[in-house]
Amino acid sequence: MAVRGRHRRRQQSRFNRASLTVTASGAGLALPLVAAGTADAASADTWAKVAACESSGDWSVNTGNGYYGGLQFKQSTWEAYGGSAYAGRADLATKDQQIAVAEKVLDGQGPGAWPACSQKAGLTRGGPAPVAPEAAPAPRPATSQAATPTTTPQSKAGTVEMYTVVRGDTLSQIADDQRVKGGWQRLYQANRAQVGADPDLIVPGQRLQLKPGATATPQSRPAPKAKDRTGPEPTGKPAAEKAADAARAKAVAAKKAAEAKKAAEAKKAEEGRKAAAAKKAEQAAAAKKAEAARKAEQAKKAAAPRTTLSSPVDAGPSTPYRASGASWSKGYHTGVDFPVPTGTSVKAAASGTVVSAGWGGSYGYQVVIKHADGKYSQYAHLSALTVRGGQSVQAGQRIARSGSTGNSTGPHLHFEVRTGPGFGSDIDPLAYLRGGGVKV
Repeated sequence: MAVRGRHRRRQQSRFNRASLTVTASGAGLALPLVAAGTADAASADTWAKVAACESSGDWSVNTGNGYYGGLQFKQSTWEAYGGSAYAGRADLATKDQQIAVAEKVLDGQGPGAWPACSQKAGLTRGGPAPVAPEAAPAPRPATSQAATPTTTPQSKAGTVEMYTVVRGDTLSQIADDQRVKGGWQRLYQANRAQVGADPDLIVPGQRLQLKPGATATPQSRPAPKAKDRTGPEPTGKPAAEKAADAARAKAVAAKKAAEAKKAAEAKKAEEGRKAAAAKKAEQAAAAKKAEAARKAEQAKKAAAPRTTLSSPVDAGPSTPYRASGASWSKGYHTGVDFPVPTGTSVKAAASGTVVSAGWGGSYGYQVVIKHADGKYSQYAHLSALTVRGGQSVQAGQRIARSGSTGNSTGPHLHFEVRTGPGFGSDIDPLAYLRGGGVKV
């Protein structure tokens, strides 16, 4: 038997009608889907056969072909016949909800809406109607007379009274009927978590909490008098309501987009701040490391032993360094000569270790000392030695006496400075002494 809709008599409200005209439904829409049963109905068994033909009986099928659910609704058809009151797409609705929408399509388009499967399933206009997806109110009487009151199931939890929404309700009407202090706004705030973001959208079966202190006396609501109707019930929202819904949806989408953009910008700014902080920390670490290296170098220099140099004899030089001539095997003088009498004290130019002390061929008796800076000093043509190989000496310490041994033209000291122990690695001996503070 077809289920007829029950319409409550609208009560005049002192609130803004533009925000409170949407009545309770599956998603805020009027529900022509389960309203009046018509002659163009089919049994649930017949619809099951149609679904078996269309989708193999899969009421939640979505293959991506543009048709959804067990009865393969096109999205535009689903929306045009009020399916959005149940779900955004047919495959997201229940079997009974899909059949309820299908009844409206059958009423509007006939079995041809399913050209092949309607014939296989024996779908025709007329026949027993399927069970509606919502609890149906009492059947409408055949004549226009007062309907018997129906009782809305209510419950109490402590001192907080509850109210169960029925089809046709609005928050404004409920607040008026139940005498809620603060009106529909107070009622909405008390049940915002249940109702959602839009106070216009309440659905049958929702249980609303009446704030403590509300003087809600009636626990049942008499059904309004039925009206005689000569035409079909509305098949969808008025154009003005649809436009308002679209505007609200557009505003919500714009707000979400703005919030997403703001969040993305904030995230980008935070990432930039973190990157700048990391770079700054890296630069600070590099500067700290460089400063530590500088201080370490200074400490190393401060800890390095200072070499105090001394003149090898108390006399001025004669034959200079690198004087050229055939008298020298290298073609030039590899050291500097100090003309002093035989027996003059010869001193170590710097502290070090005696490498050799003895006869040196054309150099006669000689002493060679290795110093801490890696340089070697040579003292040649000596007449007597006072040190031996391997002995440590200090700068200014006497190591020999001058003479004229070896290849020499007269008494003098041949003083030479080298970068290695052997002949041929000589450097300017006077520059070496002056570099150590010796005035020669």
